[in-house]
Amino acid sequence: PQPGRPTRWIPVTALVAYLACRVATAIAVAIADLSTHNSVVFDLTRWDGVWFLRAVHHGYPSHLPMAHGHVVANPVAFFPLFPLLVRAGVSAGLDAGVAALVLSGVTGLTAVWAVGLLARHLAGDAAGARAALVFAVFPGTFAFSFPYSEGIVVTCAAFGLIALLDRRWWLAGVLGMVATAASPVALAFVVSCAWAAGVAVRRDRRYGALVAPLLAPLGFVAYMAYLWRHTGELAAWRLTERGGWQSYPSLSYPFRIVWKFVSDPLSPTLTGQILMAGTVAAVIGVVLMRREHQPAPVFLYGLCVAVAAAVSQPVGLRPRFLMLAFPMVMALGTRYEGRTHRVVVAVCVVLLALMTALEAGSQAVFP
Repeated sequence: PQPGRPTRWIPVTALVAYLACRVATAIAVAIADLSTHNSVVFDLTRWDGVWFLRAVHHGYPSHLPMAHGHVVANPVAFFPLFPLLVRAGVSAGLDAGVAALVLSGVTGLTAVWAVGLLARHLAGDAAGARAALVFAVFPGTFAFSFPYSEGIVVTCAAFGLIALLDRRWWLAGVLGMVATAASPVALAFVVSCAWAAGVAVRRDRRYGALVAPLLAPLGFVAYMAYLWRHTGELAAWRLTERGGWQSYPSLSYPFRIVWKFVSDPLSPTLTGQILMAGTVAAVIGVVLMRREHQPAPVFLYGLCVAVAAAVSQPVGLRPRFLMLAFPMVMALGTRYEGRTHRVVVAVCVVLLALMTALEAGSQAVFP
């Protein structure tokens, strides 16, 4: 591969596989809707999609809604870039649900491309193609069939990591700023920027590198500042997360998941089983990232996303958050080839089908 000129390469097989997954999901939901008489858009705009669409239609509340002394669920928990882009689609004449699904699907496509380009940048064309394909069918990518902001985050973070490796500091910072306006998960990319800039300053006295870690968190900072002014509450986002979703950092959470499973493997709910499997997958992912000798900014991004998810109760290491820690997924593609690679892809396809069916047709496990 030629550093600095990665856009001349397209992982066709991975992109076709990705599109096939999205089409298959839409067809399956449409067939199921023959008996329920729901629309495909209605059934796919579930879970977080409901809150994103509320932000599109009604904006953010000027006062945090309360019940029994606690903040209740409201759109403040959902970062503004995705609903703002959906509003642009609505202004162009699209239905909000359709615009949200199209945006998620298109940014999922660019995410597959970006992850493939990053893998190619590190390990060559063949490895890049394999990594893109594994990512395209990874179980967590069911989120691209729902109106979620994951595609924006992965696209910007993957291209941002390429920019860091190429020492394109302004580009990395701007991509980080966009990503952190879409999701707090993208703050992991700020760690990568800080590490890369620190190395550049220490080794080469490149003080211009500091622009990357300075710019990257501004999307997050701007949203926090907006909420402070809009609601009058500095901690509006954190209070909404804690009150509305009982979500908060807990260092003991991953250990409790493991202990509950180890002490009685049949006792955890389906959610508990998925979280335990995700914890094992994350440990394997960290090992693979190290064995693939991923550059520190890439490794740190994957590690930080995984750790943040692991200690976030009740989120944990669900497939969607493992997908967001895409250097782990990427390592599966760059390390394994031939028959092993085909087995990995086949297993991912089966698990993706199961996760999609579970999230589109059940309330048993939130994504």
